[in-house]
Amino acid sequence: MASGLGSVTVNLYIYTGTVGSYSDNDLKYTLEKSVITGQSNIILEIAELIRDYITHNFNDNYPSDAVWATAVVYYYEISGALYNYSNPTAFNYLALDGYGYYEDEANPELQRHALISADNIYLPENTAGKFPIFAEGVGKVIIDSTTTQITDSGNTNQKIQYITIPANTSTIQVFDTDDSTLKKTIKVYNICEPKFTPYKVTYVNKYGVYQDLYFFKKSTESFDVTSETFKTNTINTLTATYDLYKTQRQLYNVNAKTKITLNTGFVAEDMNSTIEELMISENVWIRWENKTLPILPVTKNMQIKTSLNDKLINYTIDFEFGFNKINNIR
Repeated sequence: MASGLGSVTVNLYIYTGTVGSYSDNDLKYTLEKSVITGQSNIILEIAELIRDYITHNFNDNYPSDAVWATAVVYYYEISGALYNYSNPTAFNYLALDGYGYYEDEANPELQRHALISADNIYLPENTAGKFPIFAEGVGKVIIDSTTTQITDSGNTNQKIQYITIPANTSTIQVFDTDDSTLKKTIKVYNICEPKFTPYKVTYVNKYGVYQDLYFFKKSTESFDVTSETFKTNTINTLTATYDLYKTQRQLYNVNAKTKITLNTGFVAEDMNSTIEELMISENVWIRWENKTLPILPVTKNMQIKTSLNDKLINYTIDFEFGFNKINNIR
């Protein structure tokens, strides 16, 4: 009888809490796949399946949107008998709603310390901020001369931690778990803007965490109205006359969408990565009139700027609020 790996069955559990704390209710998918003729291994893609169970409910509160995924794999021989192996085998993964670029190749390992790409953060003067770290990969954070030790309990609700940046901070240093290897240094710029109102935009970046970006300069607000019309009958059937004040073309399904154009102000060249991640993010919010509101980047074409070509770098981006002006939620 032929032997060798013939197929696998995978029970995929997705849950929060500590690793291995899943129950039968956390079983989200059961996958089955056979070996392709001429091959000796089986490849399954589970990232998109896990992503369906990662939600982003941001309300200026910076939650840790991480989940555990445990894949319990059963191996079967070509004959259908259990394969002579450690059977079943459980594989545990901590999952975030992040992504790699094409150049990063398949299944890239993103950085496991400060979860922002740029080396600069811009904050309004006298304003505190937040920046995300991966608790498993960070031993301590030094903000100016103040040291914060990072602990990791293993629970998903603190795997991603948002460290408070005190107002008027200058430098942030992020260290490895050995507390001595410096992994990233971030320069904080405190911007005095006496003329315009700075707006804080928060988005899910490539690491799957919330990142803030302030727009300091000129902002403009506009709106687009949409509607349909139908032709009404205004004739008085008794007198065969009509009133001039009654419309013949009636509007219906009237609504509007509000747009806002924001300007970053002058930023360093390495903020290009921040702008790129903002524009391709599927989840973006703005702090607007003391509320956290969803917005959509509608600028679809952006020239990457450099100090050599452009001298001073400012980005202008158009956003659309993620809801209609007239509340038609039913």
